[in-house]
Amino acid sequence: MKQILIALIGATLTTSAFGQGDRDRIQGIVDTHILPGFETLAIRSEDLARISSFYCSASSTSLRSAYAAAFDAWLAVSHLNFGPAARDDRAYALAFWPDTRGATPKVLRDLIRKNDPIALSPEDYTDVSIAARGFYALEFLIYDRELSMAGDDEYRCKLVQTIAEDIENLAASIHADWQNDYAKLLLSTSNEGLYRSHSEALQQLFKALTTGLQFTSEARLGRPLGTFERPRPKRAEAWRSGRSGRHVLISLAGLRDIAILLAPEGSVLEKRLGSAFEHALSQLAAVDDPVFSGVAAPQTRIKIEIVQQSVEAIRSLVRDELGPELGVSAGFNAMDGD
Repeated sequence: MKQILIALIGATLTTSAFGQGDRDRIQGIVDTHILPGFETLAIRSEDLARISSFYCSASSTSLRSAYAAAFDAWLAVSHLNFGPAARDDRAYALAFWPDTRGATPKVLRDLIRKNDPIALSPEDYTDVSIAARGFYALEFLIYDRELSMAGDDEYRCKLVQTIAEDIENLAASIHADWQNDYAKLLLSTSNEGLYRSHSEALQQLFKALTTGLQFTSEARLGRPLGTFERPRPKRAEAWRSGRSGRHVLISLAGLRDIAILLAPEGSVLEKRLGSAFEHALSQLAAVDDPVFSGVAAPQTRIKIEIVQQSVEAIRSLVRDELGPELGVSAGFNAMDGD
């Protein structure tokens, strides 16, 4: 559990002066956010693979429920796109989106047309294009009108099962790597280690938070909004499965958790962050449009824009107040890794 940071004495104390407090914050994030989150992902992905072995039809409610539960678990930790998730492009293999060139349906369509035997083995399937792996590929096979019925039923069933097993393997590997070594690397800093100080480790977590907020604002909300003259509802995330708004909800909930854990416990900043996230979530609840299909309708559009503005307000609060608290400069760019 996260402990209260040692109060600063004087305005010129360096980060190392409260290094133990930094370590406590990192430990709290690892113990209550990272490890449980990836454990849940591993469990839900295992359930998905198991259920797909019995129910592989696109119309199966059991398959759809297992898919939704595993996808939810990924969204809750998708901002932790570093370390084990970044290794071997695992995060991209789980979640290749945005797919700006429409590669996912193209590759899946080609596999089905050829009855490509690579889909018969989860191990071999790791060699296919990353666009045909993970949750978004599976969404096409379960929810897309064309691909859910394309080709031979038996082959398509096996393709669903193989992608589900691939997801299970990816999730299990990420969880194992966090358990076996990466949690220790994040906590045990040294001049020769991956992180030379707890401040560097906190910056990595801060980057995960800011990148996650930016992705939610600019991709999950910004892509379907497009422009007023040219809204793009079909660019919404996971619209085929009716999950676009749910993705914003779950991602904000996960980002709220890490933001609160990064802030000094009991501080005014912690309360302000909590209020800012609650405001954004309440604004999202007012959007009666689960796939953002109404972005062209003024009344619906303005509600979605208000959600985006609320997320931008959180980004500003994180950048201007939480960043300095962690010793991260205001010019830190979450997207380019500077």
